[in-house]
Amino acid sequence: HKTFVQPPSPEALSSYLHAHFPNGNYLSAYEAGFSGFWAHYKLVEMGIQNIVVNPADVSTSQKERLQKTDAVDSRKIARSLRNNELTAIHVPCRETLEIRTLLRSRDALVRDLARMKQRVKAFLYYYGIDYPEEFQHSGTHWSRAFMNWLRNGIRMDTEEGGAGLSLLLDSVESQRRLLLEATRKLRALSRSDGYATDYELLRSVPGIGMITALSLLAELEDIRRFANSDRLAGYIGLVPTSHSTGEKDNKGEMTFRGQMQLRSKLIECAWFAARIDPALNMAFSKLTRRMEPNKAIVRIARKLLNRIFYVLKYKRRYKNETVE
Repeated sequence: HKTFVQPPSPEALSSYLHAHFPNGNYLSAYEAGFSGFWAHYKLVEMGIQNIVVNPADVSTSQKERLQKTDAVDSRKIARSLRNNELTAIHVPCRETLEIRTLLRSRDALVRDLARMKQRVKAFLYYYGIDYPEEFQHSGTHWSRAFMNWLRNGIRMDTEEGGAGLSLLLDSVESQRRLLLEATRKLRALSRSDGYATDYELLRSVPGIGMITALSLLAELEDIRRFANSDRLAGYIGLVPTSHSTGEKDNKGEMTFRGQMQLRSKLIECAWFAARIDPALNMAFSKLTRRMEPNKAIVRIARKLLNRIFYVLKYKRRYKNETVE
């Protein structure tokens, strides 16, 4: 039709389409990005058949990569949409998005708390303050007694130095309170009607804790959208890169594509599951005979994911003798 510029507003696009092409069949697409899915919801509500696509999956020529502009991207997406070359990503419902927000906010709090603790440790190293003997073991760090020592057992030479330490400790305690509040809300979510059944199924899988179980349910939303466990592994990113030509078939590192939050959580859970589950422990022992443990644990995470797919797909609790 033509290329033109208008405000990035679903209402503006809808008004233009209805004014120039009344009673038309409207299709649109845009790339997933920082702005989320609110525009998709609006467009669909206004009768426009919209899809959201992964930017990496849009066909691009070398010239378009070298001369990348908003206008070029727009024409590229429109061309692919017209040729029916685009594959839409899954768009979750608004409720699921908000639950994801709570989970990701908690993850951010965990990272922020770790940073604040490192700042307190850096403060102690900077002034050459050693831990008392009862706190030499790392397991006693950040206990109530340790925090009381930080508050009352350290004397700085100036009021300003004491105020600086106090501000750092206030930040640590504030982050801990916020983290506790977020965890309580997630614990309540695990008992809600929409999550309780699948949550209990996931908790039956070795190594899967509360946060990982809720993260899986919120990020996957509906296990039925994955035809098999291979599709699920591809979505999370627990598949290797490959380069095959002729008789050569080379497998590389894990693909950079995938759901990074879930992938890291599953690998962390795999370390624990490999210790407590007999089948996974045996598999891990065999793998470490021919590869490094850090590579072996990725394969254990894949086996763990197969068990997760099984219990969610068939609504059965995990049992060692029924899942191989």
